[in-house]
Amino acid sequence: MKLPEAEIRAARILIVDDQEANVRLLERLLGEAGYSAVTSTMDPLQVCDLHRQHDHDLILLDLQMPVMDGFAVMAALNLEAGDSYLPVIVLTAQPGHKLQALQAGAKDFISKPFDLLEVKTRIRNMLEVRLLYRRLEAHNEVLERTAELRASEARFRSLTELASDWHWEQDKDDNFTQVTGPVLAMLGLQGQTPADSAEPAPQGGWNEAEREALREAIAARQPFLDFAISRVDADGGVQHYRVSGEPMFTQSCQFIGYRGVGVAMSAPPAGLR
Repeated sequence: MKLPEAEIRAARILIVDDQEANVRLLERLLGEAGYSAVTSTMDPLQVCDLHRQHDHDLILLDLQMPVMDGFAVMAALNLEAGDSYLPVIVLTAQPGHKLQALQAGAKDFISKPFDLLEVKTRIRNMLEVRLLYRRLEAHNEVLERTAELRASEARFRSLTELASDWHWEQDKDDNFTQVTGPVLAMLGLQGQTPADSAEPAPQGGWNEAEREALREAIAARQPFLDFAISRVDADGGVQHYRVSGEPMFTQSCQFIGYRGVGVAMSAPPAGLR
């Protein structure tokens, strides 16, 4: 997969070095190469806070610093990162430190004094790997969400099969495509019943607070289970209903509509809302 050049150039880079000359050299080099989100610090004690705030795509980390050296900085970053990817390239003039740095969690190293072509090449290669890793993380999150949606859909199908007096479906534009039972009346949408509605929607005094809460849940694409709603008949009797619904999505998590089921209750459902 080839990443867009603009995405690479917009990567968030943090330079950490106690030598101002090194910081200025790297800033100038990265600026000339087109990187637009470069920050720096000469204080290693600030690195964890800065990374926590900005979630850098790459940290260029000097190993030889007073108070807190690069190894200690990586140890602190690792404690916060847990199992996540640690995007560090170490800067070192000590050949013997390279292997130790890689074992400590660094992903690459740049030797001092700097070879400018090596610096640009290693930074670009590292950023491509890092940004591809981010895409992989995002893709895995989508897959997990898709699995959750499929499980929810299976539960919803089971609920529908086990117990429902009526159901409805809407498309992505909130147009009702299938309606049976009093759904439209519940939502205050009389006159929008599709031609295939199998049952007239009973009229009467619906509980407006309950009806508004149901409309809000549907408008917000929220799933709900056993939502209790009621209406008062002309003779003063109260009818109670229990409604369940969920949004529908494609495998790519694109919203395609809403559906729900409901049952009439002989008594108010205890503790359901």
